[in-house]
Amino acid sequence: MPRQPRLDLANIPQHVIQRGNDRQPCFFTDVDRVRYLQDLREIALREGCNVHAYVLMTNHVHLLMTPAASGQVSRLMQFLGRRYVRYINDRYLRTGTLWEGRYKSSLVDRETYLLHCYRYIELNPVRAHMTADPLDYAWSSHAHNAFGHDDPLIHPHPAYLALGSTDAERQGAYRALAMENLSKDDLAAIRVHLQRQHALGSDRFRIAIEKQLSRRAGPAKIGRPRKATQEQSSESAL
Repeated sequence: MPRQPRLDLANIPQHVIQRGNDRQPCFFTDVDRVRYLQDLREIALREGCNVHAYVLMTNHVHLLMTPAASGQVSRLMQFLGRRYVRYINDRYLRTGTLWEGRYKSSLVDRETYLLHCYRYIELNPVRAHMTADPLDYAWSSHAHNAFGHDDPLIHPHPAYLALGSTDAERQGAYRALAMENLSKDDLAAIRVHLQRQHALGSDRFRIAIEKQLSRRAGPAKIGRPRKATQEQSSESAL
């Protein structure tokens, strides 16, 4: 049975994860991380994708971005993945794949979960016990979003811009958000929807996605369909 295409719509944010093959490292030195971010910025600009948040972990990458048209995230990840693998193989005299299959992605509701995904991504190093303060981890967008450090890769989403009327207000509001732990339910929802590549958000958001794509954007209903015999007999008596 052929794989379903990913959920993909213009102007709808996508949370993307790509892992190293067999959970092995995909970054070996800081030079590798600099190269990845340079390539990401170039290709995102070319493909019309605005990157809002990111984190480069040792063996995987999280990205949050909004494409201007459908298909742009897929092209970005394809071009970026191939270029980076060539770089790694040439630099370290290795061969073969670097990534664990296809990347996974989830459409994100701007009204309910977008800023949750910002925080989920940037707090990855804290949850992994790599640092106690996300500001101390150099390879994420947190320093830019929370403190205004220069990062030419980042394009703020309107939901982030709505946090304040000035850069300072937005950064302060975002720092306050980052200090609040995501609930276990929110963490689980983000992880499950990303793993299953479902739309993450309210029922209204999911239904709107399903109408636009004419396909399911969430889990199938559990259980057998309701028998229609009694309903049909009632209708025939009217």
